[in-house]
Amino acid sequence: MKVLVTGATGQLGYDIMKELKSREIPAVGLGSKDCDITDLSAVLHIVEDIQPDAVIHCAGYTAVDKAEEEPDLCYTVNVTGTQNLITACKKTDCRFMFVSSDYVFDGLGDRPWKPDDKRNPQSEYGKSKYLGELAVEKQLEKYFIVRISWVFGINGNNFVKAILKRANSGQTVSVVADQIGSPTYTPDAAKLMADMIQTEAYGTYHITNEGCCSWYEFACRILAESHIDITVHPLTAEEYGAKARRPKNSRLDKSCLTDNGFRLLPRWEDALKRFLKEYHS
Repeated sequence: MKVLVTGATGQLGYDIMKELKSREIPAVGLGSKDCDITDLSAVLHIVEDIQPDAVIHCAGYTAVDKAEEEPDLCYTVNVTGTQNLITACKKTDCRFMFVSSDYVFDGLGDRPWKPDDKRNPQSEYGKSKYLGELAVEKQLEKYFIVRISWVFGINGNNFVKAILKRANSGQTVSVVADQIGSPTYTPDAAKLMADMIQTEAYGTYHITNEGCCSWYEFACRILAESHIDITVHPLTAEEYGAKARRPKNSRLDKSCLTDNGFRLLPRWEDALKRFLKEYHS
């Protein structure tokens, strides 16, 4: 099997490439400088040249708040870019894995979202991911839609690094306490996605580490594990005042994994310890 990975320089794509190489699975990683996914001719050329058996599409516009100001660019990358890769995959008849988000749901209630629950995105970013999912569902048969949330890994910027940076610089740490979800450690997700892409168990999946917490609880645990003794101030989402509306309930039901023979990921607390060990080394 040969795998093409878009967004290979990002957090998740970086660890997927690392995981595939560790398994000696031939993989080609593309960053934004290697291929403009919004250019159909460029996408068709590179996919036809590489002839992958599967494409793992991690590339995307992820600046959630900025997307409220520039929705056209967000849609061009997340919808048109995805459509271009779908077109290329149809021509070469290869498997397609689309990385999506908990933002496709409205975030109401407190029940974990199931893969087939009604989607009702509340932000421009969430809407773009929803439209990307629809394009995949309508045009492909051999596809995986993988929804993840609260991503952190050693490559790139993320919440864990931001909290540590603020704490180490002496800044006040104030964090939203009324949004609940599950962190996703990219090396753990990458292992599961590498398992999945080699199967024909197509469909929509939720992949996060086990357990739930608020952003506030996550921040407190980050600092405690790093032996940094400072006070974290809890805020409501309204007090924080982000431009884009975030889901208050980002819990994701992952029974679809065990139902299809895949393993659940370790708990988020365990994943955080492993991340911090590498980060502080």
